[in-house]
Amino acid sequence: MGNTKSGALSKEILEDLKMNTKYSEEELCTWYASFLKECPTGRITKEQFEGIYASFFPDADPTAYARHVFRSFDTNADGTLDFKEYIVALHLTSSGKTTRKLEWAFALYDVDGNGTISKNEVQEIVRSIFNMIPEEDQKNLPEDEDTPEKRADKIWTFFGKKDEDKIEEGEFIQGVMENKDILRLIQFDEPKKIQEKLKEKKH
Repeated sequence: MGNTKSGALSKEILEDLKMNTKYSEEELCTWYASFLKECPTGRITKEQFEGIYASFFPDADPTAYARHVFRSFDTNADGTLDFKEYIVALHLTSSGKTTRKLEWAFALYDVDGNGTISKNEVQEIVRSIFNMIPEEDQKNLPEDEDTPEKRADKIWTFFGKKDEDKIEEGEFIQGVMENKDILRLIQFDEPKKIQEKLKEKKH
């Protein structure tokens, strides 16, 4: 394949990312250089992505969650993230607009990609979130949400759903925007830490 990019970011991708994220041209070029150092092919595989997550959570097991995050950002489903998908992912999880963030959260929870979320899918993602919470911290969680099942039930009850019902994207976004408590329940708010670590690595 050879290094066709020769370390420079194409104008087209650069413009696109400048428009759709809050990052400057200088930041994007610096990140691209270090991205190529870590991933000479210009693509991150699922295993590499899981490795990045694992290094940030030495006391927990982020593999399942990382896999879901990877799936939700691999927009063309080719099993790798290119630089553009990677930066959009970073931007969205750390500082994107709320609606965009919730669209991403919906995609994260829509495990089979069929456009609706089932209770099983909520349980699957919540379980992967729990794997990332160190056991000591789990002991301090409120009693009605100290297991993945309880937390999934709480989310489901909030949406007023029966077990076999489904949640559509529109009602998911609206419901979460109207209730900060649900936002807290559906997310594991660690990407900021990850972004800080990435910045540290760059220097």
